Amino acid sequence: MENQTLKQLQNRKSIRHFTGEAVSKEDLETIFKTAQRAPTSINGQQISLIYTRDKEKLKTIAELCGGQTHIATADVFVGVVIDFNRTDIIVESIGKKQIIEQSAEGIMVGAVDAGIMLHALQVAAEALGYGTTAIGGVRKDSDAIIEIFNLPKKTFLAVGCTIGVPTQEAKNAPLKPRISLESFVMQETYDREKVRNGVLGYEQILKTFRDTTGSGSMPTYAKITSSNYADVYYRKTAKSLVAQGFAFKDE
Repeated sequence: MENQTLKQLQNRKSIRHFTGEAVSKEDLETIFKTAQRAPTSINGQQISLIYTRDKEKLKTIAELCGGQTHIATADVFVGVVIDFNRTDIIVESIGKKQIIEQSAEGIMVGAVDAGIMLHALQVAAEALGYGTTAIGGVRKDSDAIIEIFNLPKKTFLAVGCTIGVPTQEAKNAPLKPRISLESFVMQETYDREKVRNGVLGYEQILKTFRDTTGSGSMPTYAKITSSNYADVYYRKTAKSLVAQGFAFKDE
């Protein structure tokens, strides 16, 4: 018997084309309730979700994220917020001073938990037939995003997510290939040679996929990776974090 959960996860894809139909209020509440069950470090629950369906805000967010027009066509945008304001309240309630957001470990905790929450949110939405895309572009202009959602100190919108009804064409689009499994999963020790062979081989695999699907004009894996990782593409992230009360002080 086919496992529907595995089928859904193995067929996950980013959806950037929506019909314009609404996500029902009931489904949206179910998505949020399901996402809330995601684990957080020490059960600190240092993640909050903030969302908008306002069309003007969606357009503004699309522009702030580098002109990602598909955000404006989604029905819902959800921000996944690292929320050490919540934990600060409870720590202060027993007369102690919270400092976790002043450490690299704290930022790691927040970022990891935000990623876990994003995945739970997407899985829940997709299980109900909706399409989603993770939006890292929210960090391109964090100050403006912070202002839009009126985020207090000790919070930071780490990643966003669109939710909408996917077009039939988007649903039927082929799955983008991944690097070989043997260069992705390693037993006991990290194998640099397998990783090297796998990633260099993937360059041709993705190029063939692009040519076959008619998207051959898009950058290759090497070009798109180097265009982002040979530079720091969101240079204001640290400054925005510090302005929100975060710091990298583990001593």
